[in-house]
Amino acid sequence: GGKEQAYENCARVMKETGAGAVKLESGPAVPETIAYLVQRGIPVMGHVGLLPQSVLLDGAFKAKGREEAERARILDSARATADAGAFSVVIEGVAEGLAREITQAIDKPTIGIGASAACDGQILVVSDMLGLFEWTPKFVRRYADLRGEIDRAASAYARDVRERRFPAEVETYFSKKPATP
Repeated sequence: GGKEQAYENCARVMKETGAGAVKLESGPAVPETIAYLVQRGIPVMGHVGLLPQSVLLDGAFKAKGREEAERARILDSARATADAGAFSVVIEGVAEGLAREITQAIDKPTIGIGASAACDGQILVVSDMLGLFEWTPKFVRRYADLRGEIDRAASAYARDVRERRFPAEVETYFSKKPATP
């Protein structure tokens, strides 16, 4: 198990998917694994703050770093992640002050998601940004309402099928009649 298993899994994922890197949510033992992977040629992006893949352990999707102890732990985790060789660090769901402090404290690019414009770059989940779900986190700006568009398109399609307007002649293939002598 441990970091050897992580290496085998990461190498397999990269080989089978063509991924150029892996992303690991940081925690107390994770920097050691990051260093192990990086030393063996696996590019690693770290992730601190709100950790979606660990939400069951963490309790909830809520902003992190509001109390001083948690804030210090997240900053230390970001430093350890960068020092271990991660090429960048995702900062998720933290207050602007903490995001700014992390961005200034480490020598790797920071990518914010719900961590303010203080980060070096930004990311949003495409399905959230495009409005595919009813609920989105506070930090998401919806740039479209594709859920509404999809609902309208699906309803129009179902109506046309029920009323036998789809497929119409233009969307139908016909047999070619043999030439008559």
